[in-house]
Order: sequence, then structure tokens, then C-alpha cells
Amino acid sequence: MDPGRGRLNMKRTYLALTGLALACTALPASLPQGSLARADVLFDGNPVDGANFAILARPVGADDWNLLVLEQLRRRPACWQQRGDGLVDPSLNRFDFTGICSRYLDSNGYSLRINRDDLAGSWRLRLVQRGTTLYLQASSVASPTELVVGRAEVSRRDRDAFVALQLEPGWELQRRSFRNQALSHIYFANGTSLPQLIAQASGSPLNPPPSPLVAPPSPLLARRTNRNRAWSQGGNGYGSGETPAMLAEPGRTIALQVIPFRE
Repeated sequence: MDPGRGRLNMKRTYLALTGLALACTALPASLPQGSLARADVLFDGNPVDGANFAILARPVGADDWNLLVLEQLRRRPACWQQRGDGLVDPSLNRFDFTGICSRYLDSNGYSLRINRDDLAGSWRLRLVQRGTTLYLQASSVASPTELVVGRAEVSRRDRDAFVALQLEPGWELQRRSFRNQALSHIYFANGTSLPQLIAQASGSPLNPPPSPLVAPPSPLLARRTNRNRAWSQGGNGYGSGETPAMLAEPGRTIALQVIPFRE
């Protein structure tokens, strides 16, 4: 290959890439503001028929719980059945449920979506039991406030049965989609903005108000501390210009310093 021609091709490629980079840099300024607002939204969320889904808590060990979501794809056979004691029987475990039921078992199958923002990378869902109430809550290391997404009353614990959870008002299930193509991923979605949800959640059972601040020590207590420190260092315990009378408290005897008499 001719070295001169190779250098020419490389120069043309470099110029083409440089022009493309400049065009991408200038592109946002020419797009409408609405287009820019949607440019960083990779996935959409579409509402689903809640009757085809069950949000369940599976007991693990002595006191832990796992969250899973079941979806009924075909009417028969049933993927789950309500028991007489209020618990849910996962009947899909007794037949080949391929094409009949879908399971969403972890963060690969479900995540949080708030006000059209996919928060899968920053917020996680977990189950927390307080007394007889089981909470489905969303938490993030970036926020001290827990969001209550759903809850259930636990009548009894059975390792072979699940507890059905009910979503809190404002929450719903949605299916993740990409360019109008439905994906095998479920959102726990809420249309309210995240700051509003955090403000509403403050003071809830999972987010008690902060403890009152401890009042700073009084000047008298501070002087006593300084006096004790001075005594431990061999001094008389009084600061510059201080006398025992200045440290007196109402209703208490003043301890006066005794000075030996000498002729």
C-alpha cells in the first residue's frame, strides 16, 4: 500500500470524526427543550392489569423475607391460590409453568420508578417487619428517609406459604418498555416527585422524627467543670477574677477557702 495514500485516508478519517464530534456538541442547542428533557429517559413504563399480578413476601429463615412478583400469563392453571388462613399458596411450584406464569425474583426483575425516573441504580426495595405489620419499603444511601411502597398484616408464618402485599395509595405496577417494546421487568411506580414523597414520608413509623437536641451546658456547669480540672492540676479551682461566691447556687452552702493564720 502506498504510504502517502494511507496517510491521506487517516487524515480524512480524523477530519470526519472531528466534524461528527462538533455536530454532536452543537446539536443540543438546536433541539427543543422538550426533546432534551426526554433525551436521558432510556425506558418507559406502561400500566399493567393488577389482577394478573401478585406481590408476595416469602419467609426466609427465622425472621427474614424475600420479595417476589408473580404474573398470570394464561388463565389456567392458577399460578397462586388464596388459602383460608389468609396466606397465599404458590401453586405454580406443582406444574411446569412455562408460558403460564412469570416470576420476578430480584432487582433484575423489578425496580423503583418515580415520576418517570428509573431509580434502579440508586434505590432498592426490601421487606421490613415491625410487630405484625410487614412493610415493603424503598431506601437509598443518598436519603435517610424510607418510602413505604406496600404493606401486609402477618397472621402467621409458614415456610410453604406466602404473604400477599397491598400497594400504598399512589403506587402501581408498570411494565418497563424500550421503544414501545415490552420487557420482562416490572416497576413499582409512583407519579409523585421524589422530594414530595420524601416529605410525605417524614414522621411515618419507619421514619420517626429526630430526637430533640440536648441543651448546651449552663455557664455555671461550665465553671464547675473548669474548677474541677484546675483542682486536678493542683490549682485552687477558681479562674481569674472568680470567687467562691460567684459559684454559689441558691439554697446551698458556699464552701469558703480556709487560709491559716500566721504571726
